[in-house]
Amino acid sequence: MGLSINKKRSSKSKSASRGRRHLRVRKRVSGTAVRPRLVVNRSARHVFVQVVDDTKGVTVASASTLEADLRAFDGDKTAKAKRVGELVAERAKAVGVEAVVFDRGGNKYHGRVAAIADGAREGGLAL
Repeated sequence: MGLSINKKRSSKSKSASRGRRHLRVRKRVSGTAVRPRLVVNRSARHVFVQVVDDTKGVTVASASTLEADLRAFDGDKTAKAKRVGELVAERAKAVGVEAVVFDRGGNKYHGRVAAIADGAREGGLAL
């Protein structure tokens, strides 16, 4: 019984820590027309990436693992995340974006979040 209480406390503090990290990142990171923000949202199964111009409040490009061509993509979640990074870089470059500011949200720069950044760099975006 004591274990479940401690586990519950740790899960609360984990989400609270993520919230604090998210606020800390958003204080510093803002996208412009020249250098928009590459936003990463992560769930247990999927990742969602958007390139956002905060001055206009417009999404310039986006990609996610829910898209049809990525559903057929073989590989683990990290490999799919890297492919999403490459795909969003390709779409951003098509509309004239060469450099972005990376917004990891409250997520740690590790695993799938880092794979998205690596894929975007390989796709030709400057982070």
